[in-house]
Amino acid sequence: MLLSLVLHTYSMRYVLPAAVMMGTAPTYVLAWGAWRLLSAVLPSRFYREVDDRLYTIYQSMVLFFFENYTGVQVSRPGRAGQGGSGGPGSCRRWCRLWALDWIIADMLAIRQNALGHVRYVLKDGLKWLPLYGWYFSQHGGVYVKRSAKFNEKEMREKLRAQMKAETPMYLVIFPEGTRYNPEIPKVIADSQSFAEKEGLAILKHVLTPRVKATHVAIDTMKDYLDAVYDVTVAYEGTVDHKGQRKLAPSMTEFLCKECPRVHIFIDRIELKDIPEEQMYMRRWLHERFEIKDKLLIEFYDAKDSKRRNKFPGKSVHSKLSLKKTLPSLLFLGGLTASMLLTESGRKLYVKTWIYGTLIGCLWVSIKP
Repeated sequence: MLLSLVLHTYSMRYVLPAAVMMGTAPTYVLAWGAWRLLSAVLPSRFYREVDDRLYTIYQSMVLFFFENYTGVQVSRPGRAGQGGSGGPGSCRRWCRLWALDWIIADMLAIRQNALGHVRYVLKDGLKWLPLYGWYFSQHGGVYVKRSAKFNEKEMREKLRAQMKAETPMYLVIFPEGTRYNPEIPKVIADSQSFAEKEGLAILKHVLTPRVKATHVAIDTMKDYLDAVYDVTVAYEGTVDHKGQRKLAPSMTEFLCKECPRVHIFIDRIELKDIPEEQMYMRRWLHERFEIKDKLLIEFYDAKDSKRRNKFPGKSVHSKLSLKKTLPSLLFLGGLTASMLLTESGRKLYVKTWIYGTLIGCLWVSIKP
């Protein structure tokens, strides 16, 4: 019985991080809402600057759990992220386009002191998340629907609004539309069947990418973009004893420290090398995913065991300092604890969850 209790407690390691990340959400939304009201009469750039700083505080706290708490190692080739026109601070206005998992975007951005500038292109269903869905939209996130329901006009308008405000931005896009999941073979089969029908190479470790959102983003911001970064991510420990690839770790599994190392491979792409017309960009994007597929085949399936679980090039372990994350955790945690210590604070906290969620859902249903 004692052993069962220990095992159960061990498996619940995600509870503390999840409770803090979710528990501080109302505090964060209240702080953001107060600034939103105060800045209503100010130029939009002032709102954006403080909003980015607030976002940095919250996401830094998130990264405390995903990196410092889990102890995960972030490994990347030494040349990753190098080259080009210098770092993000080398010009007053810059925008970069990424394609990767959301938490990896945070991991990369914080290492360039650009965490607050991250914006996402997300699938439409995520806008209904309590508090978060509404806030991501306010922070400049773009929600898109798939295939025939994709609204190009709405996406262009949202991106132009960011450009008009001269917002420094890392725009993160997920061209596959959904995660590659070996446990749902039908999705993989349909993706491969579509590629075959269109005369495209069949991919093994990634899904056939969708080009619409990527094309709209690059076409709309071509005079605003600094570069496009193609990011390939592999999670160590996602191959079973038979050598078959498993699903990438969920947030719960990640927080339970079941992912020992994340491998990141980055290619910087100049805008001049990207076709402008959608038809040609579609072929180009698929070719980029062919490169990803080859990298992942080598990572997961290399016959030489020494070449497995690594990307080409000499890997560099990038450890995130506690100075980058712990202050945010203490600040947001302290504010939330202070609020919960008083009866009026607890009432405000609960009302923020309830009314904030209702107002948010109403807002995103009316305004994209």
